[in-house]
Amino acid sequence: MKIGVPSEIKNNENRVGLTDAGVQQLVLEGHEVFVQSGAGLGSFITDDCYKNAGATMLDSAQEIYETADMIIKVKEPLPAEYSLLKENQILYTYLHLAAEPELTKVLCERQVKAIAYETIEDKQGGLPLLTPMSAVAGRMATQVGAFYLQKDKGGKGILLGGVAGVERGQVTIIGGGVVGTNAAQMAVGLGADVTILDVNSGRLEYLDHIFNGRVKTLHSNRLNIEKLVPQTDLLIGAVLIAGSKAPKLVTRSMVETMSPGSVVVDVAVDQGGCIETCKPTSHEDPTFNINGVVHYCVANMPGVVARTSTYALTNATFRHASKIAAMGVEKAVVADPLLAKGVNSYKGYVTYEPVARDLGHEFKTLESLIQ
Repeated sequence: MKIGVPSEIKNNENRVGLTDAGVQQLVLEGHEVFVQSGAGLGSFITDDCYKNAGATMLDSAQEIYETADMIIKVKEPLPAEYSLLKENQILYTYLHLAAEPELTKVLCERQVKAIAYETIEDKQGGLPLLTPMSAVAGRMATQVGAFYLQKDKGGKGILLGGVAGVERGQVTIIGGGVVGTNAAQMAVGLGADVTILDVNSGRLEYLDHIFNGRVKTLHSNRLNIEKLVPQTDLLIGAVLIAGSKAPKLVTRSMVETMSPGSVVVDVAVDQGGCIETCKPTSHEDPTFNINGVVHYCVANMPGVVARTSTYALTNATFRHASKIAAMGVEKAVVADPLLAKGVNSYKGYVTYEPVARDLGHEFKTLESLIQ
């Protein structure tokens, strides 16, 4: 199969769809890999590294899309890339279509076989291709939150860990999954006073166990959120419902009860956000202020720690990429039903039910279209 790796064009997105090691392995498996010149530079992977791995370098994204049967990316195509997509082309990337109605329409119109990293499941119902980036984003959430709590960045001038004789910063994390757990690890490491809320009692028991009493856990409901938000210095939204829009668990009126200089980081913003006052921002202009509360809502947080993120991403995505390249989408999803859950659009239809429901598209099962 001919596989294309274009440069990412999202604001400050420095990751790349494949490392040189990933390219080399695909070439060894008998595929042709085409990489856009400069695509890996943000992750410190040079064109020479790709050439030495067996890739053919092409100058433009247009050449990549025209040549490739399968496109491997990091982030969803942006409007400038829509016209490059072609019928029956395989697109393998993060899509988050529930927050992208126009892209969903384009994928259907162009009959792209779109496979979303974030909806591929494992046997336990986990999201293995989302996990490494969720871990990165969770750790970054605490890191950037602590940064913006500085007075010179618009924050209230709080050191999360405090010092002897001084109160520690209050961190509230809504969602105890991979993002929330990693955010809590960083916050605990800094010495903050941390509370995690989740709807899953089993998950709360697990968090109690792994943190050995160093965090407080509460069931996530409106009353508990209303009580916690006003006393919170750093509020982290870490809610994920696979493939669907995030529920708005923190209302605007709740945010208005936070004291000036508090910080909100909504990691769920690429799925619409779980905090009502949030809207997507970029690394170029990452924050905005509402009633004195600093909001950080960058939709591609791992993009600025690209070296770490790119290698972690290829480690997670390569197995399925290899299978799709060897077998094609149709045979690959039959061989691996868990991969089938990643197919979000096929033959002009939305094939992932939560996306179809959220965006009002006709839903058809993948099985009915392949038969």
